[in-house]
Amino acid sequence: MAKDSRFWALIPAAGRGLRTGASLPKQYLPLCGRAVIEHSLSLFAGHPQIAGIVVVLSADDAHWAQLKLPSSTQIHTTVGGAERPDSVLAGLDKLKTIARDTDWVLVHDAARACLSRHLLDELISGLRNDPVGGLLAIPATDTIKQAKEGCVQATLDRDILWQAQTPQMFRLGELQHALANALKAGRKVTDEASAMEQAGHAPRLIQGSVDNLKITRADDLALAEMILQRRANEESRA
Repeated sequence: MAKDSRFWALIPAAGRGLRTGASLPKQYLPLCGRAVIEHSLSLFAGHPQIAGIVVVLSADDAHWAQLKLPSSTQIHTTVGGAERPDSVLAGLDKLKTIARDTDWVLVHDAARACLSRHLLDELISGLRNDPVGGLLAIPATDTIKQAKEGCVQATLDRDILWQAQTPQMFRLGELQHALANALKAGRKVTDEASAMEQAGHAPRLIQGSVDNLKITRADDLALAEMILQRRANEESRA
């Protein structure tokens, strides 16, 4: 692996986020004085190892131009596709014009505004010498049921189950190849790690945090605000 590989952030933000019930896409909802996506942009832009950021937008996005973007890191945009995997692939195609195949790509959900600098550091340091890459994840704590038509079919062993988070960090060339092949074959791709798994790789798990939640419903937005306010209070006392 190239020792001088750079790190890039890729944020797919072409979704509508309809489950929040809001009139705005969830990545543009207000959160502690800024849009949800601005929190992630600031974190990546302020990290000394992040060379640049690619944000994938919908073709009719009317909100991106209104954001106040950080100037410390180059931010590139491109147009996404119908589903998240299509948008990630579009972002990788854009990144291919400015980065190398051996560079690392950190794909992060636009709606995960509470990613901490500590977790980002842990992911980069834990995977930078890994042959494959990996993702943030947390062990399952609840009892997990497998269901069919509204009825329980089985109780799964939670000791071997992890809940995937983002960022998910892989080499640009390998991830692009894996994702393109999976989509071409019509296989279901739930996240970047699943595309890599289908290509025969075993992504490494890096311990995440429950604070790194994905804003999906209205209640999540209130919880995210509590997390960010608590973090700000802790930093002010430090």
